[in-house]
Amino acid sequence: MSAFMFVCPLIAASILVYKEKKFDGIKQLLKKALDYRRIKPKIWYLPIFLLMPAVMLLSYGVMRLIGRPLPEPQIPFLAIPLFFILFLIPAVCEEAGWMGYAADPMQYRWGALRAGIIMGSVWGLWHLVGWYYQTHHTLTWTTGQFISTVALRVIIFWLYNNTGRSVLAAILFHDMMNVSEFLFPDYGSHYDPVITGTITAIVATIVTLLWGPKTLATLRYARSGA
Repeated sequence: MSAFMFVCPLIAASILVYKEKKFDGIKQLLKKALDYRRIKPKIWYLPIFLLMPAVMLLSYGVMRLIGRPLPEPQIPFLAIPLFFILFLIPAVCEEAGWMGYAADPMQYRWGALRAGIIMGSVWGLWHLVGWYYQTHHTLTWTTGQFISTVALRVIIFWLYNNTGRSVLAAILFHDMMNVSEFLFPDYGSHYDPVITGTITAIVATIVTLLWGPKTLATLRYARSGA
């Protein structure tokens, strides 16, 4: 039953916007899930779709390098569209609430990095029952997955703020997170979130250093125009 908690962010956001703007508020909230026009320049589709596959590929490579017994990768390419559609529904429900409703007030108050860490921590804690108690993963596994979750939320804020605050960007990246994890060879037995969490945390750190913690959208080393 806990798998269905993905609907909670959307339900909570819908209740809150209904109190403020009735059904018009809910319509506006749902429209944000289709705000593809905000994603400019289009080059941002590259990290949206390719960053998570790259992270998982690097995780596989690191595990190979340190001598982990891993099966040969067998990517079911024909199943990828099915996975994408399957995971799109929970991604919409979660990000419509997290980024469509809660993100802007949080980052206005605390800045993008702190908002990402706070939201990511809540996001990680509400998965704790599933990770630790239901699937009986170790404390080390759970800690690694928690770190990965917090870092991923920081990355989502980075993508969101650099795509004109596009909720769709967050949805598509969230979708690719789930697709990429489930494409990992023999995911249930060999996926190691400690390694993936470390890599993801490094990516989030690089993003913060380059784009700045306040907005995650001001490239510090961009060449200024004449």
